[in-house]
Amino acid sequence: MTHSHSHSEGKPSRGGVAQVLRKAGLRPTRQRMALGSLLFEGEDRHVSAESLHAEATAAGQHVSLATVYNTLHQFKRAGLVRELAINGAKAYFDTNTSNHNHFFDEEEGELHDIPGHAIRVDGVPEPPEGMRITHIDVVIRLKKA
Repeated sequence: MTHSHSHSEGKPSRGGVAQVLRKAGLRPTRQRMALGSLLFEGEDRHVSAESLHAEATAAGQHVSLATVYNTLHQFKRAGLVRELAINGAKAYFDTNTSNHNHFFDEEEGELHDIPGHAIRVDGVPEPPEGMRITHIDVVIRLKKA
């Protein structure tokens, strides 16, 4: 169920999660600590609000789906996770905020990282006046052959 990445060094411990939150300008509330420790203590990963809620519940944390959703959006605004637009119905959040792209397994509904340098995008238009490009998200959708 975890979608592992190769760079797990330097991940915070439980005490470190409070520090990560504070550094991002968020008060380490009980809910943020509970969800932050699930998100940031292990490998980088991809979660949806639903999958993170199920995990928190399994870990004995009492948080509503709405709280999980709101917290993920707070983490996103604070730059701790990236939201990935895959399917309109479900938002995915990535704890790896570096510029990289994804394979999406349509049958399993799972995301897998593609290293940042593995895709080259040519012919990117000039952004409008006063704007800059922050990310180009490429999602390569997969089905069983």
